Amino acid sequence: MKRVVLTLTAMFSLVHFAYAQFGSGIVYDPTQSAHAIQQIEQGQNIFTNSVKLADNAIATYNLAHQMALAPQTLYQPFLSPSTYWMMLNQAANTYGNSRQWTTSVNNGVGVSAGYQQASIPRTGQIGGYGNLSTSGQQQIAAQGATADINDSITTSNMQTLGTIRANAQQRQTDINNLISASQSADPAQHTEMATLQRINQALILLIQEQQEANQISQAYALQQIVAQKQQQDTLKAGFQDTANFTNTYQTHVAPAYQGGAQALTY
Repeated sequence: MKRVVLTLTAMFSLVHFAYAQFGSGIVYDPTQSAHAIQQIEQGQNIFTNSVKLADNAIATYNLAHQMALAPQTLYQPFLSPSTYWMMLNQAANTYGNSRQWTTSVNNGVGVSAGYQQASIPRTGQIGGYGNLSTSGQQQIAAQGATADINDSITTSNMQTLGTIRANAQQRQTDINNLISASQSADPAQHTEMATLQRINQALILLIQEQQEANQISQAYALQQIVAQKQQQDTLKAGFQDTANFTNTYQTHVAPAYQGGAQALTY
């Protein structure tokens, strides 16, 4: 009896397994379904990216085609004539002392000689400087330092500006080369590498131009500092003169007047 029950149980189990596999159709598997959805999403993303790449490629081709056919039409509205640090015209040189100055500010060479020729020469210490009072020596020394510092800053600025002006022709040539390459119809000039090289060169020129502007600003600031120092020297000298006058009056002038007043009383 037990053998019959076991046999029937085994048969019912096989029937249930077969019904589960074939009788009710495909069995739902959550893992496989999620994987299928993920594959569909990936396919959609790939399709979307492909469309974007195709649109970008078409736009790039259209732009390159338009640049090749009519480059001047594209670039001409953005161009304007420019003048970049033209050379100074030679002065008349009436007394033979201005030509070197003009030459030095054009090329940055021989600045000290050119400046000294066109300026009043520097003199040594004035006679009797050692016999002056301490405040008198301070005033003379401060004015002399102002003249020396001003000469140094002026010649340095002349050399800087002369060097910038001397490089102006090569700088303008680089800019013209960039313009010519941008307007060229040569396909080699419209490759990605050629475009990146022109962008890099343009950025370098911009950085150099900013550096030159900074140098000019620094030179102007130094000149202003010297002018302020000269004003401060004059102001401080006035205070020293006032203080010295008070001391001198009490020690020399007042006793002299007092002696004169006493002499008139006799």
